[in-house]
Amino acid sequence: MDPSQAQSDKSNDVDSLAKGGEEAAKGQLPGGAKPESEAPKSEDGVTDATGGGGGGQATPASPFQHRSFIKRLWDKLNIYLLLFVLVLVIAIGSVVSLTIKGKKDALKIIASQNLTQDELKQLANTDVSVGEPRQILTVQANAVFAGSALIRGALEVAGTLKLGGDLSLADLTVNGTAKMSDASANNFTVANNLNIQGTLTLNGGISVGGQSNFNGGIVASSVTTGALQLNGDLRLTHHIVAGGTIPGISKGTAVGGGGTVSLSGSDTAGSIAINTGTSPPAGCFATITFSVPYSTTPHVVVTPIGTAAAGLSYYITRTTSGFIVCSTNSAPAGESFGYDYVVMD
Repeated sequence: MDPSQAQSDKSNDVDSLAKGGEEAAKGQLPGGAKPESEAPKSEDGVTDATGGGGGGQATPASPFQHRSFIKRLWDKLNIYLLLFVLVLVIAIGSVVSLTIKGKKDALKIIASQNLTQDELKQLANTDVSVGEPRQILTVQANAVFAGSALIRGALEVAGTLKLGGDLSLADLTVNGTAKMSDASANNFTVANNLNIQGTLTLNGGISVGGQSNFNGGIVASSVTTGALQLNGDLRLTHHIVAGGTIPGISKGTAVGGGGTVSLSGSDTAGSIAINTGTSPPAGCFATITFSVPYSTTPHVVVTPIGTAAAGLSYYITRTTSGFIVCSTNSAPAGESFGYDYVVMD
């Protein structure tokens, strides 16, 4: 035998013995075999000296090889992170559960019903009832009503209400603020105060049942009133025109034979025309009867018209129902003269 080869074999034997000692120190047999205490056993208790490897070499077992995936994951996660995730999942589940429950309750209260195109055509051709009172009719497209639309209940408009024509309402109640550029009403009743910031223009009359207070001036082309009470001075920048029913007049004996009298004016003011006839005596020319008697005896102011009236010693007698124009001397025969009168209570 070659001495060098013998020396090599001796070295290999020494190395094998050294490795075997190290394996024995670690609790393993040479060649990867397990000790008898760890070697697999058969059902009858016989120890498998080969290590159960089936004739092959056994792979050394890692200390983490037999731990489950959950345990390894548990080592990597923080317990506080897991608690936060658990609370978050519970909160999301509660919100989703309450939302679904609310939608179900809403669907129980009011059920919606959509109309197909065929059902819309059926509504256009026939008079039918659609749905129940607790249901909602939803029309996605625009709706055009060629005829009249009758709404027996309340009308609620969520958006803007636009009208191309006239709007006729039997009653209109506005709880909030109403802004109208133009408004036309046959009868307009205001239970409380009415504040008008701009100018109030009335084409017809205005009827006020109670007392009215005007802090500013009143400008009117004409004012008709049953009674007017002024607490201050009356200032007129134009004429006073007295109107009303013409009072009655009858002639007296002082006009003479064939004489006549006439009157133009009212109970407030007017003119008396006298035409004497033949042989007029002294006495009364005319009796004027008011169309509406005064409550007390009024003041009557008489002014003669013409020279013939100026030469007479005229006088009057007055009552609440009228007055009489007389003279203490006789008037000239065949003369025309007259008297103006103004009556104030």
